[in-house]
Amino acid sequence: MVTGKKANGDPEGIAPDMAAAIAEKLGIAVKFNTFATPGEVADAAERGEWDIGLIAIEPKRAEVIDFCNAYVQIEATYLVPEASPFQKVEDVDAPGVKIAVSERAAYDLYLSRTLKHAELVRAQGLPGAFELFKREKLDALAGLVPALRDNASDMPGTRLLPGRYTAVKQAIGTRHGKPALKAVVQAFIADAVSSGFVQGLIDKHGVTGKLAVATDD
Repeated sequence: MVTGKKANGDPEGIAPDMAAAIAEKLGIAVKFNTFATPGEVADAAERGEWDIGLIAIEPKRAEVIDFCNAYVQIEATYLVPEASPFQKVEDVDAPGVKIAVSERAAYDLYLSRTLKHAELVRAQGLPGAFELFKREKLDALAGLVPALRDNASDMPGTRLLPGRYTAVKQAIGTRHGKPALKAVVQAFIADAVSSGFVQGLIDKHGVTGKLAVATDD
């Protein structure tokens, strides 16, 4: 969602472009407040540090954030050793299986709710989870497909499982108690999706095939 930085230090990518377009619609300047992890974005909502937050939808986060509809979705799967017996994502949820995961990522929160047998082993950020997966020789690494493809290329002898256990829905949220702002953002997202603006951003930033315009499924 963020693919780099501009010369002035502002983030660059689909999410910053969405934020800038909303600010333009409101007739105000945009000021970016960046965080290292999605969990920190959610924490900052409680402290009132932002007006709109660009973050994936998750029920746990909805305790402090009012989410609008998603505008982009990214599939999530597992990276496993080449010799792993797992052939599909459903195979991973088995007794004794240990999965490396980025703590408080949307897919960590999802798996925390849905896994019945496998154990999640958490690290700070996907790079930390990748190192944990390698160092401890864990059974699987959970993550978003585009990032896991990069991990697989950096670690020969691994493969991605086909399919997905979820599609992470990237959205825009407001702090609780801001219904007028939420209504403006909701209307903007609906228009951005239907008009092709979001697809244009996907193409502009060279991430076609890595993520897609959000659907209702």
